[in-house]
Amino acid sequence: QVQLVESGGGLVQAGASLRLSCAVSGRTFSRYDMGWFRQAPGKEREFVAAISWSAISTLYSDSVKGRFTISRENKNTMYLQMNSLKPEDTAVYYCAADPRSTWYLPDEYNYWGQGTQVTVSS
Repeated sequence: QVQLVESGGGLVQAGASLRLSCAVSGRTFSRYDMGWFRQAPGKEREFVAAISWSAISTLYSDSVKGRFTISRENKNTMYLQMNSLKPEDTAVYYCAADPRSTWYLPDEYNYWGQGTQVTVSS
């Protein structure tokens, strides 16, 4: 069984930065592609970024490209560095692991964390 735990969310002003972490326990972390998604109230879960098991390949949504950076390290942790935050970035952020094929589709992922709230005030 794989457990994912997000942390690092909070309330910040527009233009600020936050770094989210996703701690992975259970099976071999290094074998999984992983991703970040977010969900704002009343909206569907939205793809943010994904990273390959090797950390060589990454993918970003157009809305965060150039502002957010996804990374991972061998100690079973994945990160999302979020810079130049905007009020429209406000959402619950989820990490996910082990997609079947398509990185940007939430239904493809087998494992999910519980989420961490990010609120950006204007």
